Amino acid sequence: MKRLFFILLLFLIACTVESPTISNNAEVNDMAKVLFVIAHDGFRDEECFEPKDVLKDQEVIIASTETTPAKGALGGEIMPDITIDEAFDRINEFDAVVFVGGPGAKVYFENPTAHKIAQNAKNVLAAICIAPVTLAKAGVLKSKKATVWDDGQGTQAKILEDNGAAYVAEDVVVDGNIVTASGPKAAKKFGEAILAKLE
Repeated sequence: MKRLFFILLLFLIACTVESPTISNNAEVNDMAKVLFVIAHDGFRDEECFEPKDVLKDQEVIIASTETTPAKGALGGEIMPDITIDEAFDRINEFDAVVFVGGPGAKVYFENPTAHKIAQNAKNVLAAICIAPVTLAKAGVLKSKKATVWDDGQGTQAKILEDNGAAYVAEDVVVDGNIVTASGPKAAKKFGEAILAKLE
């Protein structure tokens, strides 16, 4: 009788220990993995930090050309987790790829690795401010509606149109799995649009 009681007690303890583990695994599996591609010098602070905050319940990985602290145009700093080369090697891991704008984002306009990241994003692909230019030059905006930061002369909009996109003068534009936004004022709304696509 004592042996039966002891076995039953062990079984109940085992069940109690196992349950939280199963629950935690389910939570981890539900978490999306999101890649942010930022300029190492001159990314736009709001366009990185505000969408990142909206996506706080997801796993956000920061990629740049270097893994030393990256500096925002307004003085913010963030430590990249991986280089863009490593990001491309791991591209199939990510549920969303987000290109952050700012003056430094020009470094990716003609960058072959950045283009390959955009071309191989498996689900949601997003860009804000001038970063949609990188998507356009990668050839992924053909026949897609998209927006971009307006410099007052239509320079970036023309680049999008020259590469087959239909420019739309709105804060945030969603076409299929591609999300684009016009600049820092749209940063939070941009993050919310990405989150909506992930859900």
